[in-house]
Amino acid sequence: MLDAVVVGAGPNGLTAAVELARRGHAVEVFEAREAPGGGARTEELTLPGFRHDPCSAAHPLGAGSPAFNAMPLERHGLTWLHPELPMAHPFPDGTAAILARSVGQTAMSLGARDAGAYRRLVEPFVGRWEALAADFLRTPWLGRPRDPATWVRFGSLALQPAALLAHRFHQDKARGLLAGLAAHAVAPLRGVGTGGLALMFAIAAHAVGWPFARGGSQAITDALVSYLRELGGDVHTHYEVKRLDDLPPARAYVFDTSPTALARIAGLGDAYRGFRYGPAAFKIDYALDGPVPWTAAEARRAGTVHVGPTLGEIDGALHAAVAGRDPSVPFLITTQPSLIDPTRAPAGKHTFWAYGHVPSGWRGDATEVIERQLERFAPGFRDRVLGRAVAGPPELAARNANYVGGDIACGAFTGLQTVLRPKLARVPYATAHPAIFLCSSATPPGPGVHGMSGHHAARAVWSALRGG
Repeated sequence: MLDAVVVGAGPNGLTAAVELARRGHAVEVFEAREAPGGGARTEELTLPGFRHDPCSAAHPLGAGSPAFNAMPLERHGLTWLHPELPMAHPFPDGTAAILARSVGQTAMSLGARDAGAYRRLVEPFVGRWEALAADFLRTPWLGRPRDPATWVRFGSLALQPAALLAHRFHQDKARGLLAGLAAHAVAPLRGVGTGGLALMFAIAAHAVGWPFARGGSQAITDALVSYLRELGGDVHTHYEVKRLDDLPPARAYVFDTSPTALARIAGLGDAYRGFRYGPAAFKIDYALDGPVPWTAAEARRAGTVHVGPTLGEIDGALHAAVAGRDPSVPFLITTQPSLIDPTRAPAGKHTFWAYGHVPSGWRGDATEVIERQLERFAPGFRDRVLGRAVAGPPELAARNANYVGGDIACGAFTGLQTVLRPKLARVPYATAHPAIFLCSSATPPGPGVHGMSGHHAARAVWSALRGG
């Protein structure tokens, strides 16, 4: 009998498997798709030779993950590549706010009136990333924080809505930069905790950057799989699990799935009836004949570019997605990995992706409004398109079952669910069944390719296997 079976070979499932295997447990992973990876995969979606990340591409929380950094993933092939600038936030006049590795360079890009306010906001946390990540990439009541003073100081800011935190600034550049960072939560900027997400991304840029994995996000997955096999574990693909009886006998079952799928497979009934899924993404992967012709020079040097200048415009796009309205002027998160990774496209060509936010399950086509927004900041963009792969909510959900209704965060970032994922529980990874656990991004600390949900779930499993 196996000690643990993991269902789903995404970053959290693989991390949970590795953590258990490192403690001497016999572990196997079962994945429905043809290859492991979940939200960390790389495929030729458009044309031969163009290697795209179907979901996540830039990895600030991956590079800064306490779980990943405790593993020898570099020995297993993972290399982080850092763009000259982690992120740029262009404006229609050809200027841009930037998120640089340097706090000072970032502050200068925001203008004289807001440079000091930005410094005062982030400098107390510079040099404290290791403790900050350990204390906040977890469930809030998992024991005493490593750095209590920093935990209290950051927490007092993190609970604030991004719209409130933006009141520290006077001008559009700083407010827009903060709003764009908060928009990764896919929630209106007046939501509790959105300011904390924005601040966490900013601090990560100064501490560890917003790098890409050389060769694509699949390299993260491949490194985890390689390390797991070195430890004696294994991964089985093309293995769809519809009920527990489909799996081999084990002392514990760990699910890197949505709460809905877990309840269905494990027969837990309506255990997660109150769990809510959020708005969806509409994503386009591009094969380009050359680099994106951004008007702002800074955007031509950045790995990630946020498109949608002002706080008001960004908040309007998020509100539309939450309210179920068709997108008209979307806020876009874009990445351009081939700027620094020649393995991603043929010589002289480029890969690029962009996504905006749409209502859950939306079946429209946002290609026109997305490309209209791109042309606003990069005139002539369409002339460089060689091919595109379009994925709306139905396609995203078909590609990854955890993206219910196209929700790439596997759960709405709103209300109490911001911190109480998937429901109020002392151990959110445990279920009503003592041998069944949940480790997906529906659990704390939430979405992102960082493996921390799997890391903490593995601790709960390990405790159960030890009998306490």
